[in-house]
Amino acid sequence: MVLVIGVAGSIATGKSTACEVIVSQGAHHCDADRLVHRLYDRGTDAFDRIVTIFGNEIVGDDGYIDRRILGGKVFGKPEEMNKLTTAIGSISDAVKGVVDEWRETLGPDDVALMEAVNLIEAGYGQWCDQVWLFACDEDIARQRLAARNQLSTEEVEKRLASQRSWEDRAIASDIVMMNNGTEDDFKRQVRNQYRSIIQLAQAGELETSKYNDWWKEYVREREAQKTESSD
Repeated sequence: MVLVIGVAGSIATGKSTACEVIVSQGAHHCDADRLVHRLYDRGTDAFDRIVTIFGNEIVGDDGYIDRRILGGKVFGKPEEMNKLTTAIGSISDAVKGVVDEWRETLGPDDVALMEAVNLIEAGYGQWCDQVWLFACDEDIARQRLAARNQLSTEEVEKRLASQRSWEDRAIASDIVMMNNGTEDDFKRQVRNQYRSIIQLAQAGELETSKYNDWWKEYVREREAQKTESSD
């Protein structure tokens, strides 16, 4: 059966670069963020719901939602982010649909990557065989965001504030890779780790993902919190 690796990590940690390295080795790939964007393309019900909530100013000259403007309205604002998530609809169903298709159509020697910023908290890891987490020091993330995305200091801080720390996510991850050095060093690290995992998988020695037990406990704690708040 295909090996599905869930790729998680906050913004500017190098997860997309890591995916590019692994895809160059023949792996299949889905970026959950882009999958979500297609859910609210122009002409969809979600598009109309989002515009109704956040206003016509989020629509660009091309008629599509300008994600940078929309991001400025929701990043660092949990209530607004919840409104957006509700308006989009079932993201989980879309992600699971991709993984199910991989399971049905790809072969035992194939590898597929599901890349998502919030893969761990959203529960997508339960459909993966491995969960990899990419991280970097916060100061380095600030520098990368400012240089790469041309964001203001305020915009950078909003995006960082909207992300959970990698330390909180590490317990749910099978592999944690720090990306504080050069791009060449990082790519070498990814290739070496990928090679090791493939060898384990081919030998039938790949252990069950740590994510499964973490997810069960995470769900249990959330249900307990809901019960307490309703009492």
